[in-house]
Amino acid sequence: MYGEFAAVYDRLMQEVDYPAWAAHYQGMLAQRGVAAGSRVLEAACGTGNLTIHLARHYQLLPGDQSPEMLSVAALKARNAGLTLPFVRQDMRNLSAHRPAQAVVCGCDGVNYLLTKADLRRFLKSAWEVLAPGGVIAFDISSFHKLSQVLGHNTLGMKEEDICYLWRNAWQAGSRRLSMALSIFVKTPDGLWRLIEETQTQRAWLQEEVEEALEEAGFESAACYGDMTLGQPAKNARRLHFCATKPQEG
Repeated sequence: MYGEFAAVYDRLMQEVDYPAWAAHYQGMLAQRGVAAGSRVLEAACGTGNLTIHLARHYQLLPGDQSPEMLSVAALKARNAGLTLPFVRQDMRNLSAHRPAQAVVCGCDGVNYLLTKADLRRFLKSAWEVLAPGGVIAFDISSFHKLSQVLGHNTLGMKEEDICYLWRNAWQAGSRRLSMALSIFVKTPDGLWRLIEETQTQRAWLQEEVEEALEEAGFESAACYGDMTLGQPAKNARRLHFCATKPQEG
């Protein structure tokens, strides 16, 4: 996953308001007492679209398991005048040299955890890298979005030098969405290069995530909807979770 796709990912996501997304994380963390300048570990950072905004407010430790994504993210950070310690690591096995005050995972990272065991491993590793009183914050595409908005739909986009066909298949029993992307990129010599990418996401229910957070030892878990600090509506497309690791003693 995310091999050649890393080179064109940002073109396909260019309409996303990443500054607003990063600002929402700042708001959630500030509400839990995570101050500017705190050590924040970012899991599944992808091509760094949230990274470059978060890094202007925190001591950011970004990581991802895809070397192609990390390469794009590192170049993006350098072009933004940032020097960041990008690390290749699986979000289910996070590590840090010193405890972090927060762990952040944005842009559907948790949807790519397909089993309860994977979700537990992510939360356990986040717990272990957090200092007492540290905060975990992440977001997911909701059950409504994956099953009803994307569902069995086929999407497409065509521009002068890039186009794609995005075919989705919803599996109700496993609550998984299979996504097949055929991306055509125009090369300098006028030919078209085909990039094919297949991905799978799981639709996690709010109650499942909150239960997993509690089992991992987190407290004061909260769920917000669609870039707000309010309760999610039934048709919310994105759920944001935030919870705290208790203070020792």
